[in-house]
Amino acid sequence: MTRGGKRRNREEGPERRCIVLGESGLTEGLIRFVIGPDGDLVPDLAERLPGRGMWLTSTAEVLNQAIRKRAFSRAARAPVIVPEDFAERLESLLARRAADSVALARKAGLAVTGFEKVKARLKKGSVGALLHARDGSDQGLGKLTPLSGDATLIDVLTSEELGLAFGRDYVIHAALDADGATDRVLREAARLSGFRPRTLPLDGPSGDQAPVGPALDAPADDRGDTEGSAARSDP
Repeated sequence: MTRGGKRRNREEGPERRCIVLGESGLTEGLIRFVIGPDGDLVPDLAERLPGRGMWLTSTAEVLNQAIRKRAFSRAARAPVIVPEDFAERLESLLARRAADSVALARKAGLAVTGFEKVKARLKKGSVGALLHARDGSDQGLGKLTPLSGDATLIDVLTSEELGLAFGRDYVIHAALDADGATDRVLREAARLSGFRPRTLPLDGPSGDQAPVGPALDAPADDRGDTEGSAARSDP
């Protein structure tokens, strides 16, 4: 999300100010925090908890700055307890919300998975988002990206996390239709991306770029609909 410069139309939503960067923007790129009863820092990802909210740009770098500079204590004007593993906990919470939002889009009938089904859906017309597991091979994505048009590429979830969203052991590729439920996926994925930098460019992979970590070749995925065929119960 671009911050600073020209102000956005207020009809697009409320703006909040990052306590570290001092820049204002729509809440879609920020995380709200409150202070718990015992003085501990609590991420309010649903933005519903009572108390005075403190807003922070959703990136690991800004969070680390806030902790190092005691920005939460200054903003709250009181001592704030921040656990040593707070950044890791927050990333896990963001990942779960992103996966849950994908599950909601699936249950609303907006999602398809499996290489051939995703390919067919992209050929049919525009989609809201193309999902690719961040630990998946870029070979399949290289075939899908030219068909994706203006779809947003989301590669912040692992194959296992995507699998949980679809009730399977793992998922490498998925496509989401444009809809309100998909808008939530885009928002949650954008917040998580600040903690999991994009591993592939928006315009498709190049020969010298690969996902971080061991890539899943998933040859079954390239053959069709057997991707993540072992069923799991819905999350």
